[in-house]
Amino acid sequence: MERSIEEVLPIYYKYLFPFDIYWKWLSYGSDEYISKREFCFCLRDDIYLRYNSFSTLAELESEIQRKNPVKIDIGAVFSHKPKDHKTLSAGAFVAKEKELVFDIDMTDYDDVRNCCQGAAICLNCWPVMRMATTILDSCLRRDFGFRHLLWVYSGRRGVHCWVADSSARKLSATARGAIVDYLSLIRGNATQQSKKVNIDYMHPSIREACEVIKTDWTTYCTENQKLMDDDHLNKVIDLIIEPKVKDYIVKFLTTGNNIPETAEEKWNVIETAVKKLSTEPKSGYNLEEIMLHFCYPRLDVNVSTSIHHLLKSPFCVHPKTGRICVPFDPQACHEFDPEKVPSVSELCNELDSFELNRGDKRPSTVKWYKKTRLAKSIKVFESFLGALYSDLNEEKRSISERKVEW
Repeated sequence: MERSIEEVLPIYYKYLFPFDIYWKWLSYGSDEYISKREFCFCLRDDIYLRYNSFSTLAELESEIQRKNPVKIDIGAVFSHKPKDHKTLSAGAFVAKEKELVFDIDMTDYDDVRNCCQGAAICLNCWPVMRMATTILDSCLRRDFGFRHLLWVYSGRRGVHCWVADSSARKLSATARGAIVDYLSLIRGNATQQSKKVNIDYMHPSIREACEVIKTDWTTYCTENQKLMDDDHLNKVIDLIIEPKVKDYIVKFLTTGNNIPETAEEKWNVIETAVKKLSTEPKSGYNLEEIMLHFCYPRLDVNVSTSIHHLLKSPFCVHPKTGRICVPFDPQACHEFDPEKVPSVSELCNELDSFELNRGDKRPSTVKWYKKTRLAKSIKVFESFLGALYSDLNEEKRSISERKVEW
């Protein structure tokens, strides 16, 4: 039975929300650090409560259980406790740190997906989220040396990435902007231009992205998005640079006695023609540009560059779908199915079922959230925390040793 979000939120926050490890993450080993972190609560009827902050885990847990927010957003770490911001003089309340975050939303692919539009998603368009996750995760680790990346399903139509390294949290807005610019290939929007990727030089990072896309391209192009169907074929043909190559492809695919019958055969015609008939230097990477146009990560620039921007918290409930914003393993993102992410109502039903069917009636020592489908996501989160704290402890030892030497 699917119960309303408002009905089950008190149960979720009392028994299932992982407050202990959640606090451990955002405190980074320091209660003083997290006491200056902003939490924003969204209540029913879109009532937003900004600048909440907490000095202890007990305070955070008590307030969330008291208010039962339908959504929780995480903000920056400030110079002072956010709850005291109205008592400070002008200019004293300053955002100091925040994770480097990325928001990839399926609506930004509306001009290149044919199965859904707007907030809707399905398994035919979701592969672009998997490709985006793989590309971005690899690039952030390889090209920038970041180690602690938490990937989270947004609960509806996208994914979020939290880069938790100390160096990432201290980045200036200018540095964040430079990273986003490095990662951005898609230029313009659906109303400005049709061709959004132009490559003059095949940077190693772009080459790696192309290799990721090529793995899924044929299936995504021909089956998932049916780009070779008559209704959608022009979306691909319009991206071909040289008019003579474009004319040849159109003629081959529409006239004569040897018109390809299958979608894969049609793509092979396009691929072969671009490779063999293109003569202009600007056409050198035309095939790669087509693939990148449809599948390369499309980032929300403001989310990543502004330290003041709020982002939906892991483990909170999406107010529209009721689904939990669960962490997932980027190395296993091909196994992640957004349609199988549990809703808060389903989790509470699982909890009821577990207790009803448990033979041993003695108090259980197992964490409540590990008795539900949330357990798999908790394991991913705990693995992320283990690696993060290993580095945090090493940093502390290094600082301590330097002080002794001094």
